[in-house]
This record gives sequence, structure tokens and C-alpha cells, in this order.
Amino acid sequence: MTKKLYVVGVGPGSKEYLTSYSIDIIKKSKFIIGYKYTLNTIRHLLDGSYHQIFEITMRNQEDVYLNVFSNLMNENDVCTVPFTGDVNFSESEVVDRLLNLFGDENVEIIPGISSVQIASAKSRVPLDKANIITFHVTGDIEEKKIDLVKSIIDKKSVILVPRPWPSDLSKNFMPAEISSFIKEKGIDTSKIDVWVFENLTNNEKETVYTGKLDSLTNKNFSDLSIMVIDQNKRQTYLDF
Repeated sequence: MTKKLYVVGVGPGSKEYLTSYSIDIIKKSKFIIGYKYTLNTIRHLLDGSYHQIFEITMRNQEDVYLNVFSNLMNENDVCTVPFTGDVNFSESEVVDRLLNLFGDENVEIIPGISSVQIASAKSRVPLDKANIITFHVTGDIEEKKIDLVKSIIDKKSVILVPRPWPSDLSKNFMPAEISSFIKEKGIDTSKIDVWVFENLTNNEKETVYTGKLDSLTNKNFSDLSIMVIDQNKRQTYLDF
């Protein structure tokens, strides 16, 4: 079997954050499978006379993957599945399925610039001084919650991706729920700095909220948000 799959990170949402390598791969791939928001990021690269484009949702993605792989692709055809941000972050459940379907030897994973990196840069909280946590998963998040609390108690900064779950609000873990959860653990949230970024790199929609963690309790943010709990203490080489 020589059906080739590229799993490609295409950045947070702006074409300016696409890498040249990703652009070349997308242009040469006959089949493109992705979510609406992700496809919109690369729409300017797609040629309807060449590319066969499939827009997926969480509900139909399995059927689409199977149909393209089993019924549409021929030997030596190339397919790309683009993901928002970096494919190596918050996408493992899908990537693992694609690896099973196509086979490890036929899949190349191309990293992209993630919203985590952008949030780190904008908040000036270095990645090497922060705990990175994603709640943007369908599985259990209780261990991740424990890790979050421990990080805050240990005075570490945290860069995290919240979990939107519109169809079941009890599973939501967005900034308001995160703030309340941390407060319930006995932590004084009125003294902790926080950033919430929405629609990063989208020049028309990007917003930045800064304040104290307790101020998030009654605030609503979009699904495309990322949060930085800022406990960073700056150090230079002069300190050592």
C-alpha cells in the first residue's frame, strides 16, 4: 500500500502563520479533508479543478476518512488532513486513528505554529516556565484538573486550552468554570493574573482579556479561546 497521508498543522487561523513546507504539501495533495474553520485557513491554496475537498464534523469524520481511503484514493495518491495550530497538540485522538488507518509508514506529521506558542509570546510567559495543559479532549479530564491545581500551588504559570461542550454544558470547562474550580480548591484567585485570548491571529476578530483570575467567573468566551495563568517571575542571566 502506498497511499500517502500528510497530517499538517496550519497555524491558529491566519494564512500568515502557514509554513512554506505546509503550503507545498497542501498544493500537491489530491484529497483534502478538514473541519470548516481549518479549511477556511487554507482556502486560498485550494483549486477546485484539482483538489477533492471534504468538509468534516466530529460526527461524520470516520465515514469520510474510510470513504476517501478505501473507495477514492488510488495507489500513490496523496491526501492531506490539516489541523488548526500544531497537529501534535490537542489532536492525538484523531491522529492515532489516522495512523491506524493509513499505517505509520505511510503517514508524515508536519508540525505547525500553535495557539499555545502565540499565547506564550503575547503574554510573555515562556513555554519553558509554564505547564502546558489541554482540556480540549473528549476523554476524562480529572487528572488534568489535579495537575492544574498543583501547578498553581507550586507558583507555576499555566498555558491551557479550555474545553467547550455546547451540547452538554456539564462537560464545559471554559474560563468561567476553570476560575470557579480553582477557587473551590481554596486558592485565592483574586491575586492571580490571567490572560484569555480569542481568535488568535485573526486580525478582525482577535481579542485579548487581562485581569485577575476571579474576574472570569461570569464571563463567556468563544470556543476559539486559550488561557494563560500568569505567575511568571522574570529572570535574566544576571541573576545567576
